[in-house]
Amino acid sequence: MHTENRPSSSLGSYLPGAAGMALVGGGVAVSHLLVDAPLMTAQAVRYAAAAAVLLGAARLLRRHVPMPRGREWLLLIALAGTGLVLFNVALVRGAGHAEPAAIAVAVASVPVVLGLVGPLLEGRSPTRRLLVAATVVTLGSVLVQGVGRTDAVGVMWATVALACEAAFTLLAVPLLPRLGAWGVSVHSVVVGTVLFAVLALALEGPTAVVRLSPVAWAAVAYLAVLVTAVAFVLWYATVARVGAASAGLLTGVAPVAAAGIGVFVTGDVPGAFVWVGVAVVAGGLALGLGGRSGVRRVRPTPGDATVALAPLSRARLTD
Repeated sequence: MHTENRPSSSLGSYLPGAAGMALVGGGVAVSHLLVDAPLMTAQAVRYAAAAAVLLGAARLLRRHVPMPRGREWLLLIALAGTGLVLFNVALVRGAGHAEPAAIAVAVASVPVVLGLVGPLLEGRSPTRRLLVAATVVTLGSVLVQGVGRTDAVGVMWATVALACEAAFTLLAVPLLPRLGAWGVSVHSVVVGTVLFAVLALALEGPTAVVRLSPVAWAAVAYLAVLVTAVAFVLWYATVARVGAASAGLLTGVAPVAAAGIGVFVTGDVPGAFVWVGVAVVAGGLALGLGGRSGVRRVRPTPGDATVALAPLSRARLTD
């Protein structure tokens, strides 16, 4: 396997991740439909369905999904345990002590965390331009979402949510070179299904699934297919292509998409601060993605497994 560093200026490399974040943003409104549903059971069903969709799509598209080895299982368990399970727990527990916007503001800081830690995991140094861009995107996201009130416990849960959101990407960095976007997506979702199922049985009981309303089932189906199966592959493919720091800027797309879809769901037109925030996010993305940035890429040998998203299948990160 031959490793090389060369600049990439193709904005097309970022489109899958941007689309994935737009789907995540759109899922915010749908998630509110599960407020009265048994949380762990709904999430277990969601991730089980997503796993079935991913495995079926991989077989249909003839995508190779390598089996994890050794410490890769530990990383996948950590990824699913933090980025999927604990993240959702933080959102629910935090809601009792903080307004949703307060939690969202903390999570909006993830571009800065990825900008600092991501390059170190990829064997590079953080760049000033990406850190500045990440800060601008975070400020824009705060303007879009608002601030909200919270107490000390709410701040703690908001911090946990931020750490879990960052872990969702950072823990995938060492997995992507061999497992690829499809492999990380499939196995993290399967592990997440098992973890949520155990919690659901322990906390809500085996009959909780019958308490899911038709509306909840529809929400679970949407979240499983678009916000989990599709968005995961798109996101991890972009992380594998451009690195965690650059991909992290795209998380600013999620609150913008949520605000835009909220117009159609509620009929309320966003206020001036939201529009200013959208403009600031756009400025941060232009600053971070508009110039040429060094991206670590790997030219695979004939025996390597592909990353498995057609246009991006030859781009890998190195440990």
